[in-house]
Amino acid sequence: MTWVRCVAAWVKMLVDTSVWVALLRGRDTPHSRMLREILLNDEAALCPAILQELVQGARDMQALETLKARFTRLPMLEQTMDAHILAAELYARCRWRGVTIRSPHDCLIAALAIEHGTTLLQSDRDFDRIASVEPSLLLWRPEAG
Repeated sequence: MTWVRCVAAWVKMLVDTSVWVALLRGRDTPHSRMLREILLNDEAALCPAILQELVQGARDMQALETLKARFTRLPMLEQTMDAHILAAELYARCRWRGVTIRSPHDCLIAALAIEHGTTLLQSDRDFDRIASVEPSLLLWRPEAG
């Protein structure tokens, strides 16, 4: 397996599992449309936590292998010890303010987006909660219209 280490300067967005699942299930949402657009321009990235969530959702071994083959080709944000520490800090800061985060993985994904200076394309309310505590987390939002 080859891992692509990416430089965030050319990656437009880190794409969360919630948006990949919407696209894979054929849902037409503003988020899945944005994902299609950034895929055409090679501007989408993953991180190891998102890859894990996508692959572990496979219904059988054949689907697992297909998901691995599809997603390990994409740029992968490097995951550092500092990102894990930041994730723990984000989780704790949310808890101290009475904000419940359902998945610690989401804090790690948010920390990686912050660390790499990239926007997070997501449709998971945990990220809105994290952003309410940490304004440097950049979330893509559909244009009102």
